[in-house]
Amino acid sequence: MLRVAPRALLCCPPRPSRVPQSSSTEASRPAMAAPPAPAVSPAPAVSPDPPGGLVAVAQVTSTADKEHNWRQCSALVRRAAAAGARAVFLPEGFDFIGDSPQHSLALAEPLHGDTVGRYRQLARECDVWLSLGGFHERGQDWDSTGRIYNCHLLLDNSGALVAAYRKLHLFDAALPGAPALCESSFTNPGRELLPPIDTPVGKLGLAVCYDLRFPELAQALRGAGAQILTFPSAFTVPTGAAHWEVLLRARAIECQCYVVAAAQTGRHNASRASYGHSLVADPWGTVVAQCHEGPGLCLAQLDLGYLEQVRRDLPVHGHRRGDIYGALPGTPGT
Repeated sequence: MLRVAPRALLCCPPRPSRVPQSSSTEASRPAMAAPPAPAVSPAPAVSPDPPGGLVAVAQVTSTADKEHNWRQCSALVRRAAAAGARAVFLPEGFDFIGDSPQHSLALAEPLHGDTVGRYRQLARECDVWLSLGGFHERGQDWDSTGRIYNCHLLLDNSGALVAAYRKLHLFDAALPGAPALCESSFTNPGRELLPPIDTPVGKLGLAVCYDLRFPELAQALRGAGAQILTFPSAFTVPTGAAHWEVLLRARAIECQCYVVAAAQTGRHNASRASYGHSLVADPWGTVVAQCHEGPGLCLAQLDLGYLEQVRRDLPVHGHRRGDIYGALPGTPGT
């Protein structure tokens, strides 16, 4: 059931302090009243809905079993569509999480493969946009490199592939008490940051997991017009417990954007587990919807009127001193 928390009428209103305690619940503010639709003449017509509205964030436990992962993800997408979501966000590795780099290479597919085809059909059937974060892509250079891309796909509600962002920052780390991960040993880095994409819920900036730690990327997307930043992820348990929420809230606050972060959760295999805690943060930095541990779904209402209010009341972007420390795309005066 959708729960809506009241909003105080303040200059930069504080967000509701109560966060959902279930992976299948949601808390957010009511949407601001939409302007009256323009008159249409002579034939009656239905005006398109304004940007914003309900989004769903899925949390799953992927394994090397693609069919298991498909059943898990598709069931959550159908639940989200039945709840009225206009867009559904899946985490990094929604297609699979292999037992080793060699296993991941063997399971990877091209964009025209069966996995993407099934999700394109699902988007059409459910009439929703799908953010598919972290698809293991065999790119056009597969035959020459034998390496893959960590690819964030965006499908519209007709099933068309609207965008494919390839992760720029690859995760290579050996942390105490955790298995060493070296994404660059089998993955090619992307070469471009895509401009934000117009969607029914707002202008969407695409990123993946480790990109979250690079605020320059988020600021570049904000400067290019993003209203929503997406970080589909599979954070490790140690880094998630220490940094996940604070990094997501920081990106929301400094960019004055909604942040949507779908996450993997639980144990994928004998050597790898993920932190979970998928969430949505608003432009004031408040967590308005959150899963905890275990597979599930959380819902959030994105209010772009509120986003614009925050940006007007605290016009940080216009105060940037690009003349001193370097300009970012979209900074006034550049």
